[in-house]
Amino acid sequence: MPSGLRLFFSRLCWMLTILLASTSISNAAKVIELHIKGAIGPATVDYIERNLDTAQNADLILINLDTPGGLDESTRDIIQKFLSSNIPIVTYVSPNGARAASAGTYLLYASTLAAMAPGTQLGAASPVNMGETGFGSEENSNQQTTMKKKITNDAVATIRSLAQLRGRNPDFAQKAVLNAETLTATEALKAHVINYIAVDEKDLLAQMNGVSVIQNNQKIVLNTSNSQIQVIEPDWRTRFLSIITDPTVAYLLLLLGIYGIFFELVNPGHLFPGVIGTISICIALYAFQLLPINYAGFFLIVLGIGFIIAEAFVPAFGTLGGGGTIAFIIGSIMLFDTNNALYHIAWSVIAAMVFVNIFVFVFLLSVVIKARRQRVKHGVAVLVGAKGRTLGAINLEGQAMVCGEIWSVHSKKLIPANSPIIVTATSGLVLEIEEDTSNRGE
Repeated sequence: MPSGLRLFFSRLCWMLTILLASTSISNAAKVIELHIKGAIGPATVDYIERNLDTAQNADLILINLDTPGGLDESTRDIIQKFLSSNIPIVTYVSPNGARAASAGTYLLYASTLAAMAPGTQLGAASPVNMGETGFGSEENSNQQTTMKKKITNDAVATIRSLAQLRGRNPDFAQKAVLNAETLTATEALKAHVINYIAVDEKDLLAQMNGVSVIQNNQKIVLNTSNSQIQVIEPDWRTRFLSIITDPTVAYLLLLLGIYGIFFELVNPGHLFPGVIGTISICIALYAFQLLPINYAGFFLIVLGIGFIIAEAFVPAFGTLGGGGTIAFIIGSIMLFDTNNALYHIAWSVIAAMVFVNIFVFVFLLSVVIKARRQRVKHGVAVLVGAKGRTLGAINLEGQAMVCGEIWSVHSKKLIPANSPIIVTATSGLVLEIEEDTSNRGE
């Protein structure tokens, strides 16, 4: 073969190879991988919604899940987002040892396909009523029982409807809510609760290749043989929201804001307490907007702190401070209106802040008592103890400069001109003075 022809075929082969490679890349499925780790709350909703809205060109959404549960409202928001998505969503409980408890079980059932890694578990989706105490009248007990039935039946209906929609086991879904039952990955696959067990993402994508699914009333055939995975980790916004929507953090921000503004009003001009207090209270109010708070508890906290502060200005002899402390404790307990223990303020924090409020109350009360015990001074009596200088020699009587004013003074001893003096008493508009020997060297 002539060398020119050989060179032509060589270049043609290279061009075909590059063309095939580019065609393979262009036909590769685009997979967006998201991560849900920890309690499901407003920050999780924001993270999922933003990334699902921007993933319009993706072929598949893969969600790595490891959660102990979360807020009912946030879970329902994510479920609605899953069901309305035009892109198939696969939820994968991983890594080994992870769990999809409570709210996580709902997300598994809401997903187009569900998978678990070996050594993982799901279930225990019973709604827990934190408000039940076992005390009260029979009427209150009946109301609590009725409310518990309504919450439980609503949860059962929700998860059964998801199971029927996705063609998975509705019986276990009901047992997970009513009896808090759980399953391992192997048991879940046998019970048709999940679709796959996969050791990692590549194994999962390989198993799903060519599978036909229904998502938002559209039939889609998955092509995951040569997928390009784009991992989107929670960004600074999600991390910031997860911090401030922690009930304990939001609670402390509220108290920091109230006390910061109070100290700025008491000591105007310092600026720092006022600036920090204003920023803190704004962030706290934003967090409360996202969290399920009880406004009665919120106003009881504000009212309680207001009563404690008012103790310094109103002669209530402890009534306002004591009532404010009680209101603060009750408000702190009532603040978050949710059944989920993950979204309640830590008791240790409430106790610590109660002691802080008691300390402030005792401090303000002691200041008030001390101020009331002091002898009231008015007129020239306030000059007793003040220092000054003589304008001339004081021979029993004369004049001196005291507190920037010229006063008639009387002394029992002769005092030279321009000598330091101290006021010992007053007699009408005449000041009784004596020489201040402590300032003789000045």
